Amino acid sequence: MAPPPSLLSPSELSYLHTSLSLHPPIRPDARSPTSFRPLVAETDLLPSANGSARLCFADGTEAIVGVKAEVERAQGVAKERWYDNMGEKGSGDDDEEQMGGVEGIKGEGKGEAGRGRRGSGDDRWIEVTVDMPGQRDDDATVVFLAQMIHEGLVADGALRHRLVINPRWHWRLYIDILLLSPPHTYPLPLLSLTTHLALLSTRLPAPISSHDEDPLFNDDWDASSPLYPPSGTNTKSSPAVQTPSRPPITLLVISVGENIFFDASRQELAVADAVLAVTVGASSSAPPSTGLNLLAVRTIDPPSRLSAPPPAAAAETGQAGGAGIDVGGEKEGVWKPRKGGVKRGVLRRMVQMCVEGGGVGEEVLGGLGQFLG
Repeated sequence: MAPPPSLLSPSELSYLHTSLSLHPPIRPDARSPTSFRPLVAETDLLPSANGSARLCFADGTEAIVGVKAEVERAQGVAKERWYDNMGEKGSGDDDEEQMGGVEGIKGEGKGEAGRGRRGSGDDRWIEVTVDMPGQRDDDATVVFLAQMIHEGLVADGALRHRLVINPRWHWRLYIDILLLSPPHTYPLPLLSLTTHLALLSTRLPAPISSHDEDPLFNDDWDASSPLYPPSGTNTKSSPAVQTPSRPPITLLVISVGENIFFDASRQELAVADAVLAVTVGASSSAPPSTGLNLLAVRTIDPPSRLSAPPPAAAAETGQAGGAGIDVGGEKEGVWKPRKGGVKRGVLRRMVQMCVEGGGVGEEVLGGLGQFLG
């Protein structure tokens, strides 16, 4: 999926590309390369959801995310408890396979029940849906954005660990993302940051049943526990699992020449040489000096690489084919998209600036944490 095309003329594109290639670069809104535009956010706005958040960028693009948790029985586990039929059945291998619960399954780590017993969880317990104005649910853009959000959430495995209730029961998360306004730029960072805030505000009812019983929960919402507890706390659900402090986020990073920019506007994306979607995450067990974990990297085609080739008549006369492309040779003041790839050193710096200690990734995570007080 490519960002929306720009409506700038070839001369304007050339001027913008030149200003972004300077040392130091000059952005149209005078921001530094790592600065983000102002945004407005709020959490816990949907009373019927376990967690919710709304985020609005300075360009008017707005999104809302709701998280709903539902108790689900692990697949392949019988309804009766493992000890219900001990007095009626023999002790052979066939009887062990007929017993309900994980303890009645011969061997460890087999199927859904085996994974639940070790507390590892399953990626299928997390469902992400994206709704965009004017787009069908099966549209390629909607499916790609949902897959990108889901990919980041399951990449580190921390979230699915926390969904395990006991060997026979687990939580299933439904993450519904609604883009309230048509996107003026690439919407992936907006959807990712809003999902991050919604998961931070998500709370699960406190269990009152023992570990091997059918789950019962406390009706008092004040006794509920956050899905992502603050750093330094732990929960009883999965003591062997390192407690995640923050959900992952996806940052959009572009390069123009040797310069690297974050939170690019629609006009800046139009002249980008390379666009990366970098997903990073953090764990409370890791010291801050080590930086963040790199979970996923995706390349995204900028609009300049998707311009249609010029017709034969236009190529002979040297006219531009597509948005601001000059095919008749180099001309001063007329922008021409770059051909070929990007240097490995530039790509390495784009990723490094997201994951390094004290870098852009940690700055964004720290800023989002302020919305929760």
